[in-house]
Amino acid sequence: MARVSFTQNIQRHVQCPPCEADGRTVREVLDAVFADNERARGYVLDERGTLRQHMNVFLDGRPIRDRETLTDEVTPTSSVCVMQALSGG
Repeated sequence: MARVSFTQNIQRHVQCPPCEADGRTVREVLDAVFADNERARGYVLDERGTLRQHMNVFLDGRPIRDRETLTDEVTPTSSVCVMQALSGG
């Protein structure tokens, strides 16, 4: 199972502890994580199910390529990290 983690700044707003989830794509993995956590789903994904503008997902240390349908391939040993993109000046 893939290891899924959320950065501390996200966890300040919604409860989403590190976990493991099955799936062949980022979409499947996140759907499994969010199955029992609708609040976290709404924080990370928009109403169309795409990644919100100020969210980033890293798969095995690299940014995912498909931010809309989340089809990047996940292996059982993958690490998925969800983080909020912070901007400002």
